[in-house]
Amino acid sequence: MTPGDSPLRPSPAPALRASDADRDRVASVLAEALATGRLTSLEHADRLQATYDSATVDQLAPITADLPDVTATGSGPATVRQEVSAVFSKVIRGGRWIAGRHTALNATFGALIVDLSDAVLPGREITLEVNSYCGKLIVRVPENAHVIDEVSALFAKRHISGGLGDEGGPVIRVVGRVTFGKVIVARERSDWNLPGKP
Repeated sequence: MTPGDSPLRPSPAPALRASDADRDRVASVLAEALATGRLTSLEHADRLQATYDSATVDQLAPITADLPDVTATGSGPATVRQEVSAVFSKVIRGGRWIAGRHTALNATFGALIVDLSDAVLPGREITLEVNSYCGKLIVRVPENAHVIDEVSALFAKRHISGGLGDEGGPVIRVVGRVTFGKVIVARERSDWNLPGKP
């Protein structure tokens, strides 16, 4: 009991921390609202970002206050897995978009450039599965991201940076394989053209 409290008037209970399951339930409501035209794609992206930035259940409540509830199907949010590929081509993905909790990035005889700095990341931790064969794969991560490097390379050039990031920033686990190709994962575009790594 803190000074000023009395047995007749207890201090308010602390806000209940939100779990990943709580956030996923809100994400399911938002996905349904987008599919039925209740939300525009921009409103959906903004609310989904707020959902995964929320730390408490109280912060989640206003996000869907004006939307009908949906029955949980157990399938989780619609953004669990996503794939972006460049085959004999150059593909650039950036701006405001919703990444998957597990996103596969494939470059085969092509170039794939993915910018996550403005993307909505669905969760505290996401996995990027990078696969490059005779291709170039470049990924820009948010400035506060913590990057975990688990990529293997064979006859390839690789540069994966990101370090510890900021406390509370997203964790981005990078897995996969690069063969006869090049992969760069970094925070700044200036890191994309490294000396000795054309």
